[in-house]
Amino acid sequence: MKFTKMTTAAAILAACAFAQTSEVGKRAENQQDRIAQGVKSGQLTAGETSNLEKKEAAINQEVRTDRTLNGGKLTKAEKKQVNAQQNRVSKQIDNDKHNAAAQHYGNNEVDARRENQQDRIANGIASGKLSAAQSSKLEKGEASINHETAKDRAANGGKLTAPEKQQINRQQNRMSGKIYKAKH
Repeated sequence: MKFTKMTTAAAILAACAFAQTSEVGKRAENQQDRIAQGVKSGQLTAGETSNLEKKEAAINQEVRTDRTLNGGKLTKAEKKQVNAQQNRVSKQIDNDKHNAAAQHYGNNEVDARRENQQDRIANGIASGKLSAAQSSKLEKGEASINHETAKDRAANGGKLTAPEKQQINRQQNRMSGKIYKAKH
């Protein structure tokens, strides 16, 4: 009889823990999907994506810490706090996706490569192979390359010189390797 009560109690605790995980986890997964879609469509720039992923990673870390301190569960107050944080990030995703900033890709090798790498990151986010922290780090690297490319183009009447293209290609090669490592 005691064994059955303990088994039932354990099952109830496991179900409660799963419900907490799925409630918070589903929301986080949904937001990751929205970010991935924004990256893929060009509605989110690399900088915006990096910022959003950094915030998602911070929320995920807070949830892990709270659960560790509370035997795998979130308290009612913690759930409320996480929900409020997720609401703020959700609103920022919407604002960033619908602002004037967009990631436009040109019709050349540098821009086609950048688009391909953004697609690889977006696919990694959508598939769950990239965590929010990994995505943030990769997007920060992409934003840096994009900024340098824009600066070089501005200095040369909208075009890149051959040495600038080579430099950007080397940076994109390194970034491609980082994307691959993070996803595998």
